Amino acid sequence: MATSETQQLDEVIVNSRRKMLALGGAALAGLAFAGVKLAEAQTSATYTDSDILNFALNLEYLESQFYTLATAGMTINQLGLGIGTGTSATGGGTVVTKPGGPAGCLVSWTIPAIQAYATETAKEERNHVSFLRGALGSSAVAQPNLDLFNSFNTLAGAAGIATTFDPFANDLNFLIGAYIFEDVGVTAYSGAAPLITTPANLAAAAGILAVEAYHAGLVRTSIFGADPTGTVGLQGYTQKISATRMALDGSPTVDDIGVGFQSVSVEATGSTLGAATIVDAQTASPNYSRTYSRTTTQVLQIVTGNATVLPTGTKYTGVFFPAGLNGLFS
Repeated sequence: MATSETQQLDEVIVNSRRKMLALGGAALAGLAFAGVKLAEAQTSATYTDSDILNFALNLEYLESQFYTLATAGMTINQLGLGIGTGTSATGGGTVVTKPGGPAGCLVSWTIPAIQAYATETAKEERNHVSFLRGALGSSAVAQPNLDLFNSFNTLAGAAGIATTFDPFANDLNFLIGAYIFEDVGVTAYSGAAPLITTPANLAAAAGILAVEAYHAGLVRTSIFGADPTGTVGLQGYTQKISATRMALDGSPTVDDIGVGFQSVSVEATGSTLGAATIVDAQTASPNYSRTYSRTTTQVLQIVTGNATVLPTGTKYTGVFFPAGLNGLFS
């Protein structure tokens, strides 16, 4: 059901593609805000570097499938990338897609710069999967079951705005979908870094973190370019999504920030576009412009959309991971 907010935006957004995006963006921001506390997964003293890398591999499976579906209309296993346990190419989980199957997820690109970014990112996310599987060898977990259709619809329904959202419908819808994944990936790698004990593994994780931050910056800049003044509504939706992620992860301090002007502008003198921020760059911020970090449990809360406190040892399931993640951190 439409709200006064969406009706007002419809008057601004005359392009039907952007109408869909505005509706979907609000929907994605609509998870119930609820307090959550950290489970005990990350306090365990029994984890190994392999457990941490497998946690990252779960997230890379998700990202690589999303980008590959959008740019190739295929799943990564259709392209020959292994998704089974160890080094097996088969035996992994399923991927729920929109009607029409993987081919139906190919975005009808109209903005060359965004298509180029998406294609580049798809290749890099597949490379991340290949690298982690190679590093883990026979210890690599299989891809878990993924949902890239009902997940978005569930979030849209929770907002009370609409029952559907299709991140594969067009360039700008795609950016909103990518916005959700990339920022979470950055904070996940940052949070996991202190847990890694082998220097070589830490160096590899730092390298992947840098690429994920590059992706996140591209997404944010592209969104800002499509809505530089905030009047289209895209900036506002990213801010709602960021607020929702922060509410889900239960952080007592700020660990997310949407696209748009900061309260004290950090743009260069004479600039008219503003700052498409990825970190808090304020002079007085205790964050000191470092990327935000999340624990494994905080990441689980977000990617499963689970705002309830689960007993220790209970698996987090839902939204993008309907049966949960594979490995120790799940």
